[in-house]
Amino acid sequence: MSRGLKEHLSSSYFEAANRMTPKKARRRIVAYVESYDDIFFWRTVLGSFENTNLYFEVMLPSKENKLERGKKAALMSLIGEKVGNDMIACVDADYDYLLQGATLLSKTILNNPFVFHTYAYAIENLQCFAGGLHEVCVAATLNDHFVFDFTDFFSRYSRIVFPLFVWNIWHYRTGCYSEFTLTDFNRMIDLGRFSIHRTDELLEKLRNRIDHKLRQLRQRHTNAKTSWNEVKADLLRLGVTPDTTYLYIQGHHLADTLVIPMLMRVCEQLIHEREIEIRQQSVHATQMRNELASYAHSVADMAPMLKKSKIYVDAAPFLKIKKDIQSFLNRDANIDTKPINGTPDNAGYAK
Repeated sequence: MSRGLKEHLSSSYFEAANRMTPKKARRRIVAYVESYDDIFFWRTVLGSFENTNLYFEVMLPSKENKLERGKKAALMSLIGEKVGNDMIACVDADYDYLLQGATLLSKTILNNPFVFHTYAYAIENLQCFAGGLHEVCVAATLNDHFVFDFTDFFSRYSRIVFPLFVWNIWHYRTGCYSEFTLTDFNRMIDLGRFSIHRTDELLEKLRNRIDHKLRQLRQRHTNAKTSWNEVKADLLRLGVTPDTTYLYIQGHHLADTLVIPMLMRVCEQLIHEREIEIRQQSVHATQMRNELASYAHSVADMAPMLKKSKIYVDAAPFLKIKKDIQSFLNRDANIDTKPINGTPDNAGYAK
């Protein structure tokens, strides 16, 4: 991006551009995001607020996509002080939401009314919303047989990791994060090779490993009981429940090491079931080969299906994002906010 464009990239610039359009033209609000992968998600969020008076344009501030590394920090450095009614920033929350102002970036994310965040750690967490993962499997395999309870699994998984998650946030809030980093936490909650037939065994091993780590942390921080409980209470206030902890852990780790391998195992079973059904119901070999070939062409790659799904629209963090956008629009009396399609909508310490 040229130096001149960087200097003039601001809400005032787009406000002036809007004034130059015909009176009956729709007002454009530019929404800058961190990477190309974020555009579809934020389009899903913002699209429901568009009407005959306004629309959003979701884009990257750099055509060269220079924000691939350190994306949020780079985005906030570029436009953080220039956002306004006609230009907003949309970012992953990471830990900045849960740190509640403990760092400068966290303060900016929380206090700037023109910066919107995911509440969940990242977009990937919402794309992994347990309540919709069965739909992803059905879309990929065209088999609606219910073979795995994603909601129950992630509820059990979350309850096990929640106390350790509180400790991880405690370390970051108290400034001693080097003693128990995000990487350390990710390593502790890794289930290893996933099998849908061994979930009880995997979760029990995880529980034992985490219990051991919890004992170590309590012994190391013998005077932290009160502050740990305060962090726990605050996380509950912010919407992190024991049953939904998975939405707030590192998104790429959740997707790459757990959800995608899990979906692959489930989809493999669903495909195998459908192929057996075709073989059993075919009248002759030619029909069987044709049906198997037709089904093979209909099966989709699960990973892109996961990224393009909208299974998260009922998730609590997503509803919070929409509430923030509605509040932003309500603050500007010049914006008609009526949408076209209707109204938007102690375990870790004391044992």
